[in-house]
Amino acid sequence: MTESDRVFAARAVRRKGVFLALSVAGVAVGTVLAAYYVYRWWNDPGYPVAVRAVVVVLILLNARQNLRQYRYARVLENTLGRCR
Repeated sequence: MTESDRVFAARAVRRKGVFLALSVAGVAVGTVLAAYYVYRWWNDPGYPVAVRAVVVVLILLNARQNLRQYRYARVLENTLGRCR
């Protein structure tokens, strides 16, 4: 492993908690927005939901990516711990 690879892995491991927090926040925001848009559509069936649904899906996909980064950082942490 090169020095730049070690630096990259160490930085990812240090930010592991940030990735988890962003993932949890993204799921919470996506869920609340989805519930709000369903509530608005329930009260007014003419309320445009399509574009807003795309935004909710993008937020949830971002949360999924942050969770994936958290899991990669956790694996890197275990791998780097074994290499020492």
